[in-house]
Formats: sequence, structure tokens, C-alpha cells
Amino acid sequence: MDHIKTPSVLRLAMLMSGLGSRERRLVAEIAGDLDPLPALAEGGVPAAVLAGVRRVARDEAPALLERVVADGWRWLTPPDPDYPALLPALSDPPLGLFVRGDLPNGPSTAVVGSRRATAYGRQVAGLVARELAAAGVAVVSGMARGVDAAAHRGALESGGPTVAVWGTGPDRVYPAEHRRLAEEIAAHGALVTEYLPGTPPRRHHFPQRNRILAGMAPVTVVVEAAARSGALVTARLALEEGREVFAVPGSILSHLSVGPNTLLKLGARPLLTPRDLLDELGVPAAATAAAAAGNDGGVLAVLRGGEALAVDDLAERTRAEVPRLLAELLELELAGHVERQPDGRYCLARIDRTAG
Repeated sequence: MDHIKTPSVLRLAMLMSGLGSRERRLVAEIAGDLDPLPALAEGGVPAAVLAGVRRVARDEAPALLERVVADGWRWLTPPDPDYPALLPALSDPPLGLFVRGDLPNGPSTAVVGSRRATAYGRQVAGLVARELAAAGVAVVSGMARGVDAAAHRGALESGGPTVAVWGTGPDRVYPAEHRRLAEEIAAHGALVTEYLPGTPPRRHHFPQRNRILAGMAPVTVVVEAAARSGALVTARLALEEGREVFAVPGSILSHLSVGPNTLLKLGARPLLTPRDLLDELGVPAAATAAAAAGNDGGVLAVLRGGEALAVDDLAERTRAEVPRLLAELLELELAGHVERQPDGRYCLARIDRTAG
């Protein structure tokens, strides 16, 4: 394993020895190609602990690295060129990351939300991720049920990059039903975890994991979240690190809108269309499905000014299946092209952005 630099092995040995956030902060300012242990000694870590770290680095870490590499993973630390550029600036950066796949080096956005997301929340997450990925923006999320999974799948549908940050070891897919999704993410992006092989999904790992999720991207989007949720933890961590936070406004009647609506009250930026994120990142938008729909018999091609139609009527006119039509309507609504009336019918927006 001579391609693994000694400082990298020492960082892994620190992790294997159970050193935690205090020790991570002590070595945070140390360049990744330097021995991190002197900083620990200066910070008051006992000599016996440091000797144990060196022993683990000599006797145990190389074998662990061999097993990780055999399973298709790598151990990355600064200053590896593939290491996420924003992570070293965190107040509590990880010692390193186990990575499977290729970490994108372009712009990125974290998309988070409830595991018990509504159909609306999943649609919004998928739409936002598709638009971001189509424009070359990496979608970072946690591969949990609900919003996270919808965001990953949306990015994959556009053929764009996506990154899943785990709260388990690299050999423990969680939730188990997302094993196929994990394989797809690894093939088109990367799987990431700071936890050692064999680490199970413990409750406290996920809030800890969220600091990496928020730390990898300059922008975080909260789609749906209850008053007390991991998504709000991610948003708080992002704000503490000086990152931008967007929230998707929701119904005041839904408990899953309490989180985003509270963030908006506290100063988060409202996400009204995926273009808001692209503008924040300075990335030009790709050709959207909404624009294409106006040219191939979609909603914009059949909905006339001054009329309002129910979904069934629009399905008859467009000859589209209702699930696909609902996804198109959601995208058009978020883009400001159509409006949903209180009775559920749709009409052209009073000021349609496609006009002129």
C-alpha cells in the first residue's frame, strides 16, 4: 500500500483509535501532507494515546486499507486532489473520507428533507435535482427514504452527478432497500462516509453525518421537514458554516412545512424555481422540460389563455398519463408558467415567463 501517504494512514489510525471531535479540531489547521500527531501532543493528548495511534497506523491500518480498496472504496484526506474542496474549512472537518466512485469537482447543492415526505415533497426534490444535474451541478444528499432518495433519483434521471453521504460504514448500506440506488449513485457520482467498515446505523451518526453533507456544498435546500428533524439540523449546520440556505415554502396545514416555513421566517431564501439555485451558483440553466413541453404537445401547447382545466381534461388534451402530467404541472408551476387554482384546476400564469 505504498501509494497511501503516511499522514493519511495516521489520520485513519486516529479514527480507528476512537479519537473524536476535539482531536479533529486540533489537527484541522494541519496540512494534509504533514504528520498530524505533533498538533495532538501540543493540544495535551497523552503520549500513550499518541503511541497507540502510531501502533495502529503500523499494524492495523494497512490491512484495513487493503480490505477497503478490495471492496472498491478509497480513503481520501487533504491534500488529495479528489478531496472535497470545501470540507477542510469546516469548524469540525472529518479526518478523512471513505469514497466509492468519483467525487465531482464542479458546483454542488445539498438537497435534504423528510424521510416521510409527501408526494409533493418527493416531486419537488426530484424536479430540483433533475434541473441541477442537467446543468452540471452535483446533488448531495443522504440517501435516506423520502426527499433524499427522490433527489438522488432526480439527478440520475438527468444523467448528472450525485453524492450520497452515509451515516454507516462503507460496507453497510442503509436503508437496505436502497442497495440498487447506492450502486447507481456510485456509477454516476460517489458514496461517501467517515465511518469505519462495520459501523451500523446508530441514531447519533446521522446528525454527525449532516455536517459533512452540508459542508460539501455552498448551498443547502430544505424541501420538507417537521419541526424537529435531521433536515433542520443540516440547515443549521450550513448556516453556522456561512453557507446559503434555501427553503421550499409549504402549506401551513402540513406539519412537514413547519421546518421550511420556519427557516423562511428566520431569513432563509425561498426556493420558487430551480433557477433560483442556478442563479445563486452562477450556473446557466440547461434546456428545461417545461420549455420543451411548449413545443411538443405538452401543457403549454394546449392550455389557452383565460381557461382553467382539471387534470383529467389536460390529460385528455395532451394524451399524457396522469403521473407524468402531474410532474410536468409541478415543474411548470414552480417555474411560474401555470397556476393551480383553489378548486384544483390549472390556468396559465397571469404573467407567464415564456411570454415575449
